[in-house]
Amino acid sequence: MSAANPFEIGIFTFGELTRNAEGQPMDPATRMRDILEWARVADEAGLDVFGVGEHHREDFAVSSPPVVLAAAAAQTTNIRLTSTVTVLSSADPVRVFEDFATLDLISGGRAEITAGRGAYLESFPLFGQDLQRYDEYFDDRLELLLKIRDENPVTFSGTTRAPLNDAGVFPRPVQESLPIWAAVGGTPASAVRAGKLGMPLYLAILGDPPRFAPLAELYRRSAAAAGWEPAQIGVTSHFYVEETSQGAKNTFFPHYSSYIGQNMPRAGRLDRPAFDAWASPRGALFAGSPVEIVEKILWEHEILGHTRFLAQVGLGGLSQAQTLRSIELLATEVLPAVRAALQN
Repeated sequence: MSAANPFEIGIFTFGELTRNAEGQPMDPATRMRDILEWARVADEAGLDVFGVGEHHREDFAVSSPPVVLAAAAAQTTNIRLTSTVTVLSSADPVRVFEDFATLDLISGGRAEITAGRGAYLESFPLFGQDLQRYDEYFDDRLELLLKIRDENPVTFSGTTRAPLNDAGVFPRPVQESLPIWAAVGGTPASAVRAGKLGMPLYLAILGDPPRFAPLAELYRRSAAAAGWEPAQIGVTSHFYVEETSQGAKNTFFPHYSSYIGQNMPRAGRLDRPAFDAWASPRGALFAGSPVEIVEKILWEHEILGHTRFLAQVGLGGLSQAQTLRSIELLATEVLPAVRAALQN
């Protein structure tokens, strides 16, 4: 990495409304205030990126990332603001672009979009869409979103919405070209598509990290074959850091086990030995001391060559104080050490 293009580190959240031992979920208004405080602290501490994801379920507080990010924009100065992700399959690309261009104006040029399919399917029936056309919706709407970004006025005829004929889409963003990333869960076809389109790529590392190396290489080869300079690769991972390794693991285990049980039940019950294996030096979970987090980011960088790391914070009902301290350590202990190592 060069000093001109340093490795980037940020945080993101889906705004989970974790249930407590009595089965009561977090209050969404309180959760929203917490999320905005995370953004302020991340910005003040010097992190590069803040993201929120989109869900349309009772156990998540965020259904509209650009609204939350606009609130964060008004309370921050430097941090970039991104969706993680925008569920493009069930959204109108015209409205998506308008919303994020507006965010870009509010934030002074700090907006980004991450386009994805989403991990859940609830948005399809909610917005009256046919699940049988799942892939068609995403492909068609991604093509239109990129065209709106690059051309104005725009003419487009697809299969999932009314055509546009010499249509102006406004406002335009502050940035000359609004960054649009592609989120990939692990399928080769998605990595190839992002490469062919010249889009920066996010890999959600939820399994064995080395198995994502072929996807990163496939992405780079696809970009080169299409005549693009391979763009940035970002990695997203579950995260918690404390001053000591054992302290971090002891604090995080009950919360993370609850998170897996409530949000990823297909993974099965997470016991302590499995948690420790996931958090080991070659596991996908980032839970430990600042030194351990730095070493794991650098190890994954050797494998994947990524240029951005986004930590998913506040999982499983962690207290606000614990989450804020974790964010501060990521900014003050982890980020400078990673940059120093990669600039040597």
